[in-house]
Amino acid sequence: MVPSSTPRNSLLTSARAELVRWVAGLGAVTAEALAVHLQVSVGSARARLLATERGGLLTRCRPLVDRPALYTATRAGLRAAAVRGLEPGRVSAAGALHLIECAGAAAALERCYPDHRVAGERELRRDEREQQRILASADLGSGRHGGPLSHRPDLVLWPLGDPARLPIAVEVELTIKAPERLAAICQAWARARCVGGVLYLAPPAVERALLRAIEQAQAGERVVVVALDALPARLDPPAGDCRVL
Repeated sequence: MVPSSTPRNSLLTSARAELVRWVAGLGAVTAEALAVHLQVSVGSARARLLATERGGLLTRCRPLVDRPALYTATRAGLRAAAVRGLEPGRVSAAGALHLIECAGAAAALERCYPDHRVAGERELRRDEREQQRILASADLGSGRHGGPLSHRPDLVLWPLGDPARLPIAVEVELTIKAPERLAAICQAWARARCVGGVLYLAPPAVERALLRAIEQAQAGERVVVVALDALPARLDPPAGDCRVL
């Protein structure tokens, strides 16, 4: 019999711990993204998330009524799963759609790049802070107060098995930035030698603005744009190799 003073998350299974770590790394996930990640049905993925939520390891919110619910790790979940250096993810109505699309993109990219590990911006920020150097970010020069200014991607594809291979930066771009800023970021990515290339995922309207910025920055050899809805979202294996870098 478990003593009453034992936290309910102390009986964490390895599968549940791995789920919490995946959620924590991305900040927030949906049942749809988890279904692709685990190659199970959406119903099965939702049941796993709800069970983990009932255990106090995840929390659920739905700021957009016409969009899927988002699950984030709780502090208890982070402790139980031994996640280091990350805080619980934050969800707002303004940022919810981006979190939803990033989670879906991360799960889909795992299928396109099985020889890579997909990590979120939160993990990259932690690792760069701990190692005190740029690992997979673009250098934008000096900030307002003279310090270095970096631009971190939404996701990173880290190669497995070969430390000599460079990671791939992934940007999930849902809105059109000011042309000057977008061109400056593309130019910074073109100069970045810490990554092997940059993949932008965007809807059609944003895709056109990105292509103009890439041309202006002469970054076409290092930066590519792919339609966001071109990523495999079904549970059956995609036909052929869907990688673009």
